[in-house]
Amino acid sequence: MLLTKKTEYALLSLISIAKSETPVNVDALSRDLNIPKPYLAKILQSFSKNDILKSYKGINGGFVLGVDPSELSIHKISVISEEKNPSVFECSGSEDSCPSDKARQCHLWPVLNNLQIKIDNFLESVTLKDIM
Repeated sequence: MLLTKKTEYALLSLISIAKSETPVNVDALSRDLNIPKPYLAKILQSFSKNDILKSYKGINGGFVLGVDPSELSIHKISVISEEKNPSVFECSGSEDSCPSDKARQCHLWPVLNNLQIKIDNFLESVTLKDIM
């Protein structure tokens, strides 16, 4: 599966945060986007740990975007959300790491790998700013 609900929620949250002129708190974001608060908080924490979001505590606290939206690719958002590279197939990303050691004999792997490269390049080329 390429993009999961987790990535979708991350994208929607980051768009809302990027559009806001003030810090956005998890309660408001959870309510506005209809995302369970504990799940959303966990997603946002991973972006804070990766310096994509800055968090502020207190009554007017919340999250603000810590990078320019034009510098944040959909690929990077997906990698941070999923904690792994997005992939369209379960097969190995390289012939050398094929679990069955048959990549060089596999007729499907080169085609799927080519597709994966094209998708990765596309996701790298689309930024948060592009989808805002």
